[in-house]
Amino acid sequence: MASLSVRKLDEDTYERLRVRAAKHGVSMEEEARRILKQAISAPERIGDLFLDHFGPSNGVTLELPTREPHEPLTLSQ
Repeated sequence: MASLSVRKLDEDTYERLRVRAAKHGVSMEEEARRILKQAISAPERIGDLFLDHFGPSNGVTLELPTREPHEPLTLSQ
């Protein structure tokens, strides 16, 4: 497994990471891993992002309408 060292981390960021890790009951290293993983795991579709935050796992049921593909718009005169 790979390793990563972070140098020149300002005190405020370090302290906020420490507090966040304590709040989640994990080490600072584990919290940093979680943050990095989430940051680079962007969904392919923006709708997936909304489902992650407002979907069934958060008590909300969303019904997304089906959409037909359309031709690209032309902006020429």
